[in-house]
Amino acid sequence: MKKSDVLNILGEHIQLGESRTINFNIANLYTSTKVEIPIIIERSKKSGPTVLITAGIHGDEVNGVEIVRQIISKKINKPQCGTIICIPLLNVFGFLNMDRFFPDGRDLNRVFPGSKNGSLASQFAYQFTNEILPVADYCLDFHTGGGSRFNAAHIRVDPTNAELMKLAETFNAPFTLLSKNVDGSFRATCSKKGIKILLFEGGKSQNSNKDIAKEGVIGTMRILKHLEMLMPEFSIPNARAKSIVIKKSYWVRAKNSGMLHIKIPCGKHVEKGEFLATITDPYGKMRTVVKAPNEGYIINVNEAPIIHKGDAIFHITTALFEDANE
Repeated sequence: MKKSDVLNILGEHIQLGESRTINFNIANLYTSTKVEIPIIIERSKKSGPTVLITAGIHGDEVNGVEIVRQIISKKINKPQCGTIICIPLLNVFGFLNMDRFFPDGRDLNRVFPGSKNGSLASQFAYQFTNEILPVADYCLDFHTGGGSRFNAAHIRVDPTNAELMKLAETFNAPFTLLSKNVDGSFRATCSKKGIKILLFEGGKSQNSNKDIAKEGVIGTMRILKHLEMLMPEFSIPNARAKSIVIKKSYWVRAKNSGMLHIKIPCGKHVEKGEFLATITDPYGKMRTVVKAPNEGYIINVNEAPIIHKGDAIFHITTALFEDANE
């Protein structure tokens, strides 16, 4: 067997055709209870690409965890060639408390590539970047909207990378949002290391939505089929029309504090002046109508029942890629 056919990860040497679960530990709980992150590895007998599938980088983003769970449960992660590595839950600490952050109060997705002697989140990012990430050729990273903000299912992708744009087209989420990499993010670190990464967003924190999960699972199957890694027994539903590619968007903010009553579904195309929501006080004295400031798609809705003046309530597109003069 060629040396290149042996997967070396966290001190383990995994041959072609092997299935293995490796536990990754960076720190224990206060009680000395171990916190282990299972890394689920499936290797075909035939060599090929290595795809890393991750979720739960924010501990309260349950829907991403559910997507990766389904990929494992349905055995979609058993490749026809190459290697699929699934990590359903990166931030176990946050997941235990339904909290977005690491115990040190840091956002794990803002401390990559980390440092050897930094904060707990930074040390975790460092070990992950140096001991796990180097084996990956591709990465699918699953997220949800923060707090009460519900994201329409979409892929975020760097528009300057033609190959990633092609992969986003293959994934075929309802929307594709063109966005630059954020410093300190997992996506930026993958990009710097030449790992092709798609970031999926859908749903909201502390919530599991079957329609969003379905989009994530089917999109993953499309990517694996494109890479000739999907087992032939899996059938993929016929694709919808092409993903709507978004170049520009912005947040509509509340003009009053009060109780928010949403009148339209997330993902809807709206016309300028269309009725989106009302904001009322608890006493029946005040009622403010929120209307669409322009034509566009609503790609995120704040589902919080109570809001303050200035809170972001709708994320609406202002320019689609095909509308732009490139």
